[in-house]
Amino acid sequence: MDNILNILETSTNLDSRYLVLLGLALGVFIFVLGAGGMMAGKSHDLVRMRRASVVGARGALDVLSRGDTNPTGILKVFVPTSKEERASLRKRLRQAGLLKPSALRNYYLVRTLLGALLPAVFVGLLFTYQTLPLPSAITQFLSDLDMRRTIILLSILLGVGFYGPALWLHSKIQKRRTEIEHGMPATLDLLQVAVEAGMGFDAAMNRVAHEIVTVCRPIAEEFMTVQMEIQAGMEREEAFMKMAERSGVDEMSSFVNVILQSAQFGTSISTALQTYADDMRRTRELRAQERANKLPVKMSAVMAAMMMPTLLMLTLTPVIIRFLRSFGA
Repeated sequence: MDNILNILETSTNLDSRYLVLLGLALGVFIFVLGAGGMMAGKSHDLVRMRRASVVGARGALDVLSRGDTNPTGILKVFVPTSKEERASLRKRLRQAGLLKPSALRNYYLVRTLLGALLPAVFVGLLFTYQTLPLPSAITQFLSDLDMRRTIILLSILLGVGFYGPALWLHSKIQKRRTEIEHGMPATLDLLQVAVEAGMGFDAAMNRVAHEIVTVCRPIAEEFMTVQMEIQAGMEREEAFMKMAERSGVDEMSSFVNVILQSAQFGTSISTALQTYADDMRRTRELRAQERANKLPVKMSAVMAAMMMPTLLMLTLTPVIIRFLRSFGA
């Protein structure tokens, strides 16, 4: 082994530790590629059988599931062949507002490429930092790296590249939910005005969606998506339930229930919208009061942590000084 490393060092002018890292990275890549291909090959037939068993169960056209196809070719390594796993992630992508059929594939590709690209860039810097015009601090940091610290940094970069898109997706979902929660009361008021003006509910949704697209884009996108699904042939109840599922917001789910119940029992949609908008505002006010009432408890802990050391110093310092004087005398 030592002879082989010596031959490689003399032929490539590289340190042995870099050669070991390069071989380790190549071995891990080959192992992951082979394991992914084997697992994809084994589960492909089962997934195809499950898909064939449910074909024709639904007659409605779902305009948002066009990209739900089994991965083929090299995509089997990056995209999971399990339909349940793809459906779970596609639900989160819809909640983040990513409705394109290629969103699922692009997410897995970006996640895999970042997980491989960041460590590759770091390894490339280790090989070429002496020839690059880098700041002296970075050059000194790279030159002082040993094998243990290098492996730790590679692991950190791999984790950041692989889990970074998941954290970004979670933050995007939370931001979109917050926008929907804040925009729902004003949206309901506009719907009520449009309905009372004599417009049908579908026409009112289209009008409100065009009016609030610059104020609350997520709600406008959801309303437009519902109308496109209904025009494509989907049942109205199913389209509204899908909107509630995509948004992931309790206020939107309650709004869908109000609309469906009003249509089912023949009550006035305008009155239902006005009542629900008032209830939503009261709920938001109570939620704000709850947060305000929690502040004194949270502030007391911070104030105690800040004031206790000072109080202890003021009370104990004279005692300590007298004790030292008496002990010294």
